[in-house]
Amino acid sequence: MSDERPTNEADFDDASLEDALVEAALAAEVAGETPERSEAERERDDYLDALQRLQADFENYRKRVVRASEDAAERATGSLVATLLPVLDAFDLAEAHFAGVAGDESEALAQARSLLLVTLAKEGLERIDAVGVAFDPQVHDAVAHVEGDEGVDQHVDEVLRAGYRWKGGVLRPAMVRVKG
Repeated sequence: MSDERPTNEADFDDASLEDALVEAALAAEVAGETPERSEAERERDDYLDALQRLQADFENYRKRVVRASEDAAERATGSLVATLLPVLDAFDLAEAHFAGVAGDESEALAQARSLLLVTLAKEGLERIDAVGVAFDPQVHDAVAHVEGDEGVDQHVDEVLRAGYRWKGGVLRPAMVRVKG
């Protein structure tokens, strides 16, 4: 009589009830029948997978839109700074013109130039105007050449017009005279 199974639910303990449910589900699958509960579970899992994919797609879309917006703002700012470069050039020429003159006008001009350069530098503008550095065609635009010592690499002899970098990228190459 040990093979007898309990006939009423009160005789089942939790472990044997779970075993009986698993056994019934396996028997139904072997027989080709799918219990109604497992069909609902499959449908739930399909909906859950679809929702998770949709949520991931939306998150990727949101990141893409934010990145595109930041890129557009960056390009617009770079364009504005590029249009201000002739103003910086005018300040440079005026400062060179008033270099030997002491007076309120030359001091005010130097202060205005300095204020503009400092403000743009805080936003990411870097001036390219170093004399004596190795010539780099990515950063320098050679418009004149002076013969130098043989065997010596080309270097910047004079900066004719300052160049600028905007947040790491060359906005305008420096116009230079090269020696070597």
